[in-house]
Amino acid sequence: MTTLPHIQDELRPSQLLPRALVYYASYVILGLSLSVLGPTLLSLADQTGSTLGQIGIIFSANSLGVIAGSLLGGWIYDRQKGHPTFAVALLLMALLLFGIPLVSSRWLLVVVMLMLGVAAGVVDVGGNTLIVWLFGKTVGPYMNALHLFFGIGALLAPILADRVVVATDGIRWVYWILALLALPILVWALRTPSPSRSPQREQEKVKVKGSRSLQRYSLLVVMISLFFFLHTGTELSYGGWIFSYAVALQIGPDSIARLLNSAYWGGFTIGRVISIPLALKLRPQTMLLLDMIGAITSLGVIALLPEWPPAIWVGTIGLGLSIASLFPTSLNFAERRMPISGRVTSYFLVGANAGAMLLPWVIGQLFESVGPQAMIWMLFGVVVAALVMLLVIMRYSRRFESALD
Repeated sequence: MTTLPHIQDELRPSQLLPRALVYYASYVILGLSLSVLGPTLLSLADQTGSTLGQIGIIFSANSLGVIAGSLLGGWIYDRQKGHPTFAVALLLMALLLFGIPLVSSRWLLVVVMLMLGVAAGVVDVGGNTLIVWLFGKTVGPYMNALHLFFGIGALLAPILADRVVVATDGIRWVYWILALLALPILVWALRTPSPSRSPQREQEKVKVKGSRSLQRYSLLVVMISLFFFLHTGTELSYGGWIFSYAVALQIGPDSIARLLNSAYWGGFTIGRVISIPLALKLRPQTMLLLDMIGAITSLGVIALLPEWPPAIWVGTIGLGLSIASLFPTSLNFAERRMPISGRVTSYFLVGANAGAMLLPWVIGQLFESVGPQAMIWMLFGVVVAALVMLLVIMRYSRRFESALD
């Protein structure tokens, strides 16, 4: 009995690209939705009668939801058709975004942000999974483009927030516009056929001298997960709090603070573009070291000259450029030192999302009790700790570098 090949296997990648556009559009919305919290944080605090320290918990709730949504999405996509699930998650995102400016209770807003994170996690897993099923072995550049579109959304979020707030004198239409933008994308997803699940590939046999199982890598998994915790927490903490930091230090009016927020994500987006050709020439560990040195230097400039606007602008853009490629490069770094399974990858993602959940919340507490400058010094300490952890991982993992040959 013969089986018919998957339709997408009969088409060239260029012919499949139009079907991937729905994922790219959804990632712009994803980047907008997750990055708009920072430039609207003060308004959300006023809306719910909260202090900055209290409202900071929405970052933690959102990240906790993303963790849950990622786990849930991975389970659902293996059992249901991809695009209907994708569309339902987008619909839930739209409804929650529409409701955010209508919530006057802080704890109800926490619940809404938690659910928004769940929906965003399902969309995130869907985009990463479905694009692999669509392109198969040729997915590389298309996957890089997918995450680039997230950066574009994150870049546009502060600009959109600033223009809409100026035009409407409030944040209500900021979230309503995002909700409306999600609707045509979910309709698009429903009208586009779901890619077939990838045929189960033969598992590569990994020969490891003197090892009976992957248990020998357990400490390495823990250390790399902690590395993800530190650098992902820094990435999202800075993006979430730089607007409030600029306002507190009176760097300029709110519009300037939002532009600074956008400059960070602009540097981040450019960094992701630049990292693609660099990855072809530099080893992952070299890229990680350069990224960490750049992040430490950028935060150090702001820490030493906290009230000088040029230093804040240079440091902010520099941090975005430096930190942009840490996530994908960390995965490449890990892959060269240990066999990567779905379980191992999930541990890395849990570490990353735990950092995104906890570090912004801690900054919120310090922001009020110590002062806004505590944010910069804390993140400076975190990236120094991340560099130390990277050096420890590099030294410890030397014994594994030839294990996968």
